[in-house]
Amino acid sequence: MSWGSPHRMTRVLPAVGCLGLFLAMLLICLMPLIMFDVMQTALARLHLSPMAAGWLVVGIFLGSVVNIPLYRFTREDPQPEVTLGPLGYLTLGPQTRGLRMETVVAINLGGCIIPCLIGLRQFSYLWPVGAPVLWPLAGVCAANIAACYLVARPVAGVGIMMPGLISPLVAVLAARLLCPPEVVEHRVAIAYLGGILGPVVGADLLHLKDILKVPVGVLSIGGAGTFDGIVLSGILAALLA
Repeated sequence: MSWGSPHRMTRVLPAVGCLGLFLAMLLICLMPLIMFDVMQTALARLHLSPMAAGWLVVGIFLGSVVNIPLYRFTREDPQPEVTLGPLGYLTLGPQTRGLRMETVVAINLGGCIIPCLIGLRQFSYLWPVGAPVLWPLAGVCAANIAACYLVARPVAGVGIMMPGLISPLVAVLAARLLCPPEVVEHRVAIAYLGGILGPVVGADLLHLKDILKVPVGVLSIGGAGTFDGIVLSGILAALLA
């Protein structure tokens, strides 16, 4: 049985290697488009038109580089500041941009403000329904806030971070368990609200006191890349609920 000559094998292997490299580069180029489509699909389930959902996704992407300072306090030692991009770390690891003798508490436009404004819109649809929706909403939010508080940890140079999939999974599971059949049409909005409030309150706000324990130049709520816990949690919760 013949397996071919060595010269033939040397001609085939480089071709396979080039094909693999091409497919990897193609996947990298298509990733933003895939992410855009997934986020638009999820937001379209939240009483939003496809056009409005698309513009909100653009706002989340562009707003991820905008941090609005809220408060600053001086520190005795130089504090590292890590550069994070729209898709998380720009490199394979943290990239230190500089040092500062203070810690700035800021809020990210794309990673926190826009998702929370979408959440307020969802709440305006749920409030008139009354207790049948508000009680499950309170249960979902409480469960996710507690889960995010337990798994979130302060990270030097970055701030507060947590595993990205914990919050959406808890929000979706709690929404499915707590929402009675008569309000199942509101489950997506309930899961989204629980998904964003978990990281905002449980991971960020309740851990603000811990930020003095680690060196960090800028603590940006929702600012660890566009797919920080808040955005990722809300999008996946709305998509899976």
